[in-house]
Amino acid sequence: MTALPLQRPRLLTVAEFAALPEDPEARYELQEGHVVMSPRPRPKHQLCLRALASRLEEQLPAGVEVLPEVDIDLELVSPPRPGFVRAPDLVVVSRETLVRVEDGGLIRASEVALVVEIISPGTHRTDTVIKHGEYADAGIPHYWIIDIEHGVSLTACHLAGEFGYLDAAARTGTATIDEPFSVRLDLDALL
Repeated sequence: MTALPLQRPRLLTVAEFAALPEDPEARYELQEGHVVMSPRPRPKHQLCLRALASRLEEQLPAGVEVLPEVDIDLELVSPPRPGFVRAPDLVVVSRETLVRVEDGGLIRASEVALVVEIISPGTHRTDTVIKHGEYADAGIPHYWIIDIEHGVSLTACHLAGEFGYLDAAARTGTATIDEPFSVRLDLDALL
């Protein structure tokens, strides 16, 4: 068996991860100091991502922006410890956050109003269990999980105190969501 080129002899901090060069072939995240790699999303995933971002942009209130695939420091540990960085499919943040990170640095979990993951083949458990727990622990108030495997469904999750996220029933068809902002989405039109 050939050794993977990304094997690291030690766990990385958020700052060390942020200093790594970008790779156009794969997506990287940091899970408790371990670099985790996944392939670039398939076209169906990307079409849904683009359509969802467009629908959200049309309906977002002033002062907030939707961004695809940006690194988020989950702020789950102190800076010298092995860290957590996720690159969700979409995030919604304030324009002030964008000004702050323009000079370098990562978006912080405390600056994120909404995070969205679109389930891909091979990410179901990661998106519905691991990231579900991490995003809740990071205090991100809203998390949407979009499933595109059998039609399109949206599960809207919101923080419910010390128990993490409370998940609404999966929605199909046209969904009206009131938090963190009011939007109406024709889910079938996302593909």
